[in-house]
Amino acid sequence: MTVPELRPWRAAGPHVVRVAHAVRPRLARAAAAARPRVARLARASKPQVRHAMARTWQYTAGAAAAGLALAAGVVAATGPWDSSGQRTAERDRAAAHERARGADHGRTSAPVPGAPRPAPSAAAVLTGLGGVSTVKSAPDGRALTGLLKPLLTAPALGARHSAAVVDVTTGRRLYGAGAGDALTPASTTKIATAVAALSALGADHRIPTRAALEPDTNEVVLVGGGDPTLTARKDAGDSASLRALAGRTAGALAQRGIREVTLSYDKTLYAGSERHPIGVNDNLAPVSALMADEGRTDDSTSGPAPRVPDPAAEAARTFGDLLGDHGIKARAPGPSKASTRATTLATVSSPPLSALVERMLTHSDNDIAEALARQTAIAAGKRADFAGAGQAIRAQLTGLGLPVKGSAFKDGSGLDRAGRLSADALTALLVKSADPAHPELRPVLTGLPVAGFTGTLASRYADGAAGVVRAKTGTLTGVNALAGTVVDRHGRLLAFAFLATGTQDATTAQSALDKAATALADCGCR
Repeated sequence: MTVPELRPWRAAGPHVVRVAHAVRPRLARAAAAARPRVARLARASKPQVRHAMARTWQYTAGAAAAGLALAAGVVAATGPWDSSGQRTAERDRAAAHERARGADHGRTSAPVPGAPRPAPSAAAVLTGLGGVSTVKSAPDGRALTGLLKPLLTAPALGARHSAAVVDVTTGRRLYGAGAGDALTPASTTKIATAVAALSALGADHRIPTRAALEPDTNEVVLVGGGDPTLTARKDAGDSASLRALAGRTAGALAQRGIREVTLSYDKTLYAGSERHPIGVNDNLAPVSALMADEGRTDDSTSGPAPRVPDPAAEAARTFGDLLGDHGIKARAPGPSKASTRATTLATVSSPPLSALVERMLTHSDNDIAEALARQTAIAAGKRADFAGAGQAIRAQLTGLGLPVKGSAFKDGSGLDRAGRLSADALTALLVKSADPAHPELRPVLTGLPVAGFTGTLASRYADGAAGVVRAKTGTLTGVNALAGTVVDRHGRLLAFAFLATGTQDATTAQSALDKAATALADCGCR
């Protein structure tokens, strides 16, 4: 099939060549690995659906080709890729930037065996995302106003708006309409949460979960460190495994000749109410320092799902069962607090904060967002509750020189309708994340959903700006938002934020926002 020529592709000649050379071996390996599966699927398919499958494969191939072409055409897309579509060079560069900042590492700046090393191409990637552009001029502000004003005042977007477009290279605002008005940001709040957490903790910070033995009592305490990605599933992937922790704990107990214990659990790291102001809701679990699989009662890994009422108690119960599988009898768990005399038997740690931020943004994960807000509070010496987290986020952003006037940080996820952010604040957060002086913030950009391909934008942008827009969505009843980055038709990297309050229909409002972002991507506007 023929893929039409794409304007962003023309703007990035040298980068396209480098990306093509970089990804060709990876694509070849992926194709070879997938071939047996494809063959099995083909043999298992019924004859009457072969034509439909052929059309589906053609569409998928076309979409993939178009997406790769668009992504390769963007200056910011150079550098190694990994299986999730994020740039490994950026992640490793951010992690290596401040290795010693992970609270559970206690490391110095000296090289550490097995620690991530900066990839050779990381500097070029960061330059492309941050402050240097091969395009000489940014779009004209008057032209942008003529383009965006009718789109952002569409009836579908309600009565109140806050909108801004900023040139990432210079930080200059190119378009603004109520840009300083602080409105309900919904899940675009997660951009602020991510910047605050990465700034406070560093990109390589890991969150521990440990099992401790109290002296003379044979009491084992499962101590929650606030890891929102701890899992009890057999396939833990990159997440910390409760099964692995149980196995190591059982081994340590066996070495001490202990076969029977009293099991307790410690969730005291967090303070205040565990219940979010919205109440019991399938969009998040009670905010606890100890939970497994986000307290989900089904096999889902993202999106809404019923949750257990007490995630810490459920995680401890599961941990006790797993100890039993290793020959350790554990009496019924209860709440406790590990003493300073307790000996750590075993520890597992979360993926680095950079990966948690990417997962939070890509899938709009509310549980991770609230956990990162609490972790920011702890790092800042604030009380680890909703109020303390909000104070810590504001303090971190203020310390970065970001505009927070009128902002209100009521939670980390944006589910609280009392939260407030302006388009100016959101674009400033994105520009700061692209600043080469702050590589630890890079996961904020790499974690943004990619239009038509990943996360909450996977089913949007079927045409137009697929692969070019990277943005965080925000949706509450009567509220719709979109904030992220886009490359215009000349290859200039822009940050944008569109907030709308008083919308009547989420689908039509999302479509209106997508049209505005697509128009921005297609804009010559010189």
